[in-house]
Amino acid sequence: MSMTIDRQVALTEQIRAILKLIGENPDREGLLDTPNRVAKMYEEVFSGVGVDPESALTTTFAEEYEGMVVVKDIHYYTFCEHHLIPFYGKAHIGYIPNGHVVGLSKFARLVELVSKRPQVQERMTQQIANAVMNVLQPRGVIVTLDGTHLCMCARGVKKPGSATVTTVKQGIFSDDVSLVREFEQALVRN
Repeated sequence: MSMTIDRQVALTEQIRAILKLIGENPDREGLLDTPNRVAKMYEEVFSGVGVDPESALTTTFAEEYEGMVVVKDIHYYTFCEHHLIPFYGKAHIGYIPNGHVVGLSKFARLVELVSKRPQVQERMTQQIANAVMNVLQPRGVIVTLDGTHLCMCARGVKKPGSATVTTVKQGIFSDDVSLVREFEQALVRN
């Protein structure tokens, strides 16, 4: 999402109005440029809105590899769509190629792209798995996200230290418990 000048001005005005509504003075020294800074931050953290996740997996290579490929510990930061509060964690992606592979950095780009929009962890996990499955058409894909949600840790029930784990299994991973176990073992290796 490339922010137009009109959109940035409108967003800046809305943030200024929010500051007033919570009882703050947006004209005090510490807040003078806050509405503009927040508008710019929103441009960055929501830059994936409207962008097809599959566009992150642009370059594939023909490769006859029959083992599992695991890319783990891909850090992500996103915003909970229910409260617009951050949640963050690590994504882990495993797949078994079916004649095509993709550059490993493309998985980090995919995670980055789906995290740059208001999200829920369950949908984010599904979007990553679907993109890999649709573009590479592997024998199977498994995606696990570990997340810490500030909407749960810092507000509401206030349970710091809690974590959420979501997993999507497609293709051969749906039926083969030994492959799932192999993926899980790869995640605990250093």
